[in-house]
Amino acid sequence: MYCSKCGGQVSEGTAFCPVCGQPTLSVVSQIPASSAMNQSAFSSPTYPVTPQTMAPAYSGARVEYAGFWLRFVAYIIDGIIMGAAFMAVVIPFAVMTGFAAALSGIHPGQDPKEIGALLGPTFFLSILAIGAIGFLGGWLYHAKMESSAWQATLGKKALNLRVTDMNGARVTFNRATGRHFAKLITGLIPFGVGFMLAGLTEKRQALHDMLAGCLVLRDS
Repeated sequence: MYCSKCGGQVSEGTAFCPVCGQPTLSVVSQIPASSAMNQSAFSSPTYPVTPQTMAPAYSGARVEYAGFWLRFVAYIIDGIIMGAAFMAVVIPFAVMTGFAAALSGIHPGQDPKEIGALLGPTFFLSILAIGAIGFLGGWLYHAKMESSAWQATLGKKALNLRVTDMNGARVTFNRATGRHFAKLITGLIPFGVGFMLAGLTEKRQALHDMLAGCLVLRDS
């Protein structure tokens, strides 16, 4: 017979090849199965996988704080949306209440007493109603949407921004309401410094974010 490794001729009954020393088939077949298994175990060791070496589970999108300019663009988008919605409500309201007709009857240089008689109390009530529509609409738009599952207004959603509490969790309607009206305080600071803090502070918080305990995050 011949050696399985080098092909050299091996005499019958010989334990090892005289050329390369490879054990013959007769010797291998006499090795107990348990020994072969143990040898295999030692030649191909396996190691337990510890938690430190395991690949981390999917952690979602990377999150970062939203800066001033991203929020400014979102504000512009929201302004356009709310302006369109406001006009869609106010124009039919003005026509139905005679508000538009009263305005069209005013001419330059007309006596103020004549204007007052022309407009009447209905005109001033209409002014109050339109102001209330704008006030309530802006409040509900921001507070409801930022406390919803979206955690964002349409403008923020378009830029992958969302409003959270300091732990990154969804805010309540009350907290979103507080954040909305805190913007009145932010607006009192000259030159818009209260809003510009969103580009200067560590967590990119404007003044109303600090007052309400909120963050504006960006998913990327």
